Amino acid sequence: MTADEIDDLQLSFETLRGTEHAKNRLIEDLLGRLRTLCQELEQEKLDHDRESHFNREVQLRVKELKDELRLVKTKTERDAFILILIDGDGMIFEDSLIQRGEAGGREAAGILWSAVRAYVQQIMPDLTSDYKIVTRVYANLKGLGDVCTRAGILDSSSIMEDFTRGFTGSKQLFDFTDVGSGKDRADDKVSELFKLFVNNSHCKHIIFGCSHDNGYARLLEDIAGQAMPSQITLLEGVPFERELAVMKSRYLFTRFDNLFRSTKINVHQQHYQQPQQGRPSPIPKTQSMSQMTVSQINSLQSLHLSGLHHGAPEGLPTAQVASPVHQPQQTGYQSPYYPSMIRTPSESTNNSMMNPQAASWATKAVSAPPAQIASPPPTPQPALETANKIPRNKFGQRVDPTIQYDKNEVKRVQRIHMCNVHFLRHDCPYGDDCTHDHFYKPNKNELMTLRVVARGTACNFGSACDDIKCIYGHR
Repeated sequence: MTADEIDDLQLSFETLRGTEHAKNRLIEDLLGRLRTLCQELEQEKLDHDRESHFNREVQLRVKELKDELRLVKTKTERDAFILILIDGDGMIFEDSLIQRGEAGGREAAGILWSAVRAYVQQIMPDLTSDYKIVTRVYANLKGLGDVCTRAGILDSSSIMEDFTRGFTGSKQLFDFTDVGSGKDRADDKVSELFKLFVNNSHCKHIIFGCSHDNGYARLLEDIAGQAMPSQITLLEGVPFERELAVMKSRYLFTRFDNLFRSTKINVHQQHYQQPQQGRPSPIPKTQSMSQMTVSQINSLQSLHLSGLHHGAPEGLPTAQVASPVHQPQQTGYQSPYYPSMIRTPSESTNNSMMNPQAASWATKAVSAPPAQIASPPPTPQPALETANKIPRNKFGQRVDPTIQYDKNEVKRVQRIHMCNVHFLRHDCPYGDDCTHDHFYKPNKNELMTLRVVARGTACNFGSACDDIKCIYGHR
């Protein structure tokens, strides 16, 4: 065998050995991939078992939650109620109902219940029919009864108590509550109950009787982000005050005919005949304070009631009681009544409301007369220089100067609960019995903001007001 043949055989052997090596390497790669796939398969099996177990647990939990949700929804719907909140110092029932006493109270409750049912059916047709109607009315009953008596609506103030007794007794969830005398007592109770129930899941709707008081506009602003406007209906008695009239477009609003008065009570139109248009006949100037009746004196103390419109009788005299202490003669016009008394009073206000350091002339008049009582002077008229200081428009109507204010600062000052009359007029008639703060130390900016807060309550004398110290709003 030649050398060339040996070289050919050697070349063939090398070729076969390379092919065999490639085959072995391929087999090894295949075995490695198979091993990896088997491991991944085992992992997938474990993952599948875990997911199956988790899904079963989730399904069971979802079923439990659905059952719980169904139970909660059932309980909520079973105890659903409509809340009616009414400030009775301004939302006053019709004269014909109040005059009938207890029977009128029962009839008023029946009319209110039927009107609410019809209204709720209109705005919430999907609400189950077994909902309850909860009604809360808060007012100063004694003061309200006295006002209605002086206005000639009632023969006796006790009829008002009979009316409320009939109203409360007619339905299990209807309450007409006496808050007693004191500033903002009805307002505070109504406001706190409103805040308590506005986010209550059982309370499906709130019907809010507040059209007479601008102060409730701030309450609605405070809860604007907490409740849907569709959850609240503003109930109208007397026409909505200016700020509420602006806000009512954001909420539902309605009125129930033949249930609430649409006008404010005028205490003096029943006691004084008016021979001239818009002006009462004066009491003779020779009449002394000791000859005046207690009713006449009390009427002067309660001229400015929340939700009740009074016109000041020009003929009622002021008393000048002789005193051993010399007091300088006052110049200018001083109002013979307290514009700051914005709640319906009771008889106890004769003793508790007045400032002990400066007793009112009305309190002195009903007490034992001193040794010498001067004859009453002519009806006080505003001094020319004082009247000229009051800004008026071309029609002679009083207008309030514009005050720049920050809405958030107004809300903050309101939460302090400062006494407007104490800080702005310095003659709060409630003295130590006042439910608002007399001890806070406001700065100049806070006092200016407090004036904005005070203007939220409309002056009952409107644009005809001549009191230079009046802190209320004049429309």
